Amino acid sequence: MVTTSPAEAALSRQQSAPAKRRRAEDVTPEERAEPQDGAGAGPQPRAPVKKCKAPPVRRTAGRFSSSSSSSSSSGACQMHPLELQVFRDYGQSWYRFRKEMEGRFHPLDPLARQPQVTAESRCKLISWLIPVHKHFGFSFESLCLAVNTLDRFLTTTPVAADCFQLLGVTTLFIACKQVEVHPPKVKQLLALCCDTFSHQQLCNLECIVLNKLYFNLAAPTINFFLEYFTYVRMEACEADAWEANNAKILAKGVAELSLADYAFNKYMPSLLAVCCLGLADQMLHHQKPLDLHLSDYSEDILQDCLDKLHLLVSLNEDSLPLVLPPEISEQCLLVDK
Repeated sequence: MVTTSPAEAALSRQQSAPAKRRRAEDVTPEERAEPQDGAGAGPQPRAPVKKCKAPPVRRTAGRFSSSSSSSSSSGACQMHPLELQVFRDYGQSWYRFRKEMEGRFHPLDPLARQPQVTAESRCKLISWLIPVHKHFGFSFESLCLAVNTLDRFLTTTPVAADCFQLLGVTTLFIACKQVEVHPPKVKQLLALCCDTFSHQQLCNLECIVLNKLYFNLAAPTINFFLEYFTYVRMEACEADAWEANNAKILAKGVAELSLADYAFNKYMPSLLAVCCLGLADQMLHHQKPLDLHLSDYSEDILQDCLDKLHLLVSLNEDSLPLVLPPEISEQCLLVDK
């Protein structure tokens, strides 16, 4: 008869037990993006889009974040006291400073010097970058900065058509290193391009972009102005936090569509932000919409931008729900053509 000691029995149980899985929150974005167990080992030409169901939107104001909440909206405007005080102390001055800066960072007709890059190819590239940034879980601010850096570089240097995709991932890489806690690895970005380009090519192009722009990268973005106008709206108690946050989420989806459309390049980020919020209020049928004149733009300019956004949403009524959380797309009423 074969006897087994207690230590050997414990070791046997430990070896036969299944490996403990790591919690999702313990996994970094780099590890999530890389294929596991050899699945999808080959480089893919397009970024896989994760169809994730977003958690319910928090109905109490804080940092406009999402969390589970089962309480119904009371209609009261609630903000964290500290955040509200910071906004009251610095919000207006920070807004004026960024609004004065946006003209210097806004590229005018960036394709004028591009013999090989067209509005159509720019649209295809940015439409590809949108699911890429969502796949990695990057913020909307990173996407806005990447597009701004891309357009400003196009005003300085002609780009060959076969290098345009490399420029796109390079500007996203630059933007993420400014904003994200975990920026992507170079090899991950190159894999999305089917490894057409080398590590050295991306690094060289990064240096060229930074030098051409004189390292001026802190551009005011649509995302900044969306956040500011939402805070103004909530601080004034014109809408509860839940309604204001829903309008901001939908406005971000509309703004994503506008980033890829070259026709919207002529509009300043602050104008696009306030008009996206105004359109979101219309689509969600909010009873107390944002006062668009807070942006200090004239009625004619506001209406012109709103009309263009109406048309953009009407032409992309099938695409818009794909960039929105399910609970927002369910509430969203499509704009009449």
